[in-house]
Amino acid sequence: MAAPMLRGLPAALGGFGRGFWAAGSGLRPPAPLRMAQAAYNARRLGLDLSGFYLPHAGSPEWQRGPRALRKLYGRWGSASGVEAASLWPEPGQLQELVRHQAEWEPSLQQMWSSLRAKELEQQKKQRERQKLMAANMAKMPKMVEDWRREKRELKTKQREEKARRELLLSEARERFGYSVDPRSSKFQEMVKELEKEQKKKHKLMKRRQKEEAAGSEATVNAGAS
Repeated sequence: MAAPMLRGLPAALGGFGRGFWAAGSGLRPPAPLRMAQAAYNARRLGLDLSGFYLPHAGSPEWQRGPRALRKLYGRWGSASGVEAASLWPEPGQLQELVRHQAEWEPSLQQMWSSLRAKELEQQKKQRERQKLMAANMAKMPKMVEDWRREKRELKTKQREEKARRELLLSEARERFGYSVDPRSSKFQEMVKELEKEQKKKHKLMKRRQKEEAAGSEATVNAGAS
């Protein structure tokens, strides 16, 4: 960093050339330039990078732990001074590793079996869905016919109710001689009375029909005897 700064400093001070600070000019560089030149002479650290670092008793735990020792032995082998037997997990740790592997690292056969089971389940659901759709399509004509029948019955009931209401209104006009509000209490009372009369007429009609049927059956039996 200092060398580019020194090369660019004369130009920044006034466009002087590189030979301006030559020995024959009789001039010395300014004080900031001399300080930069003196501070740039850094000493070597004197590190021995030919070998590798071995942790000692005072090293932090992350340098002395089992994982660090495994990495050290894996990189340098027996030259690291680490015994290979000490890197083997204890029985409890080995069981934990086996359990962890069985839970989170399934084998290829297990993954294939799981995928196959999911595929079969999806195929089963698809077949059931197609079967349900086919059954619903088979019921569709009957459902449409039932809907049309219910619609016809509803229209018939609406026409009957409309005719019944018009009949009640006409009877109310005949009785009271003027138009009656269907929501009034008088109209409601009249409706109840008319319904009672209609029920009585219906019962009488059914009784007559029953008596006529019994009489005709007795006549037929008498003629047969």
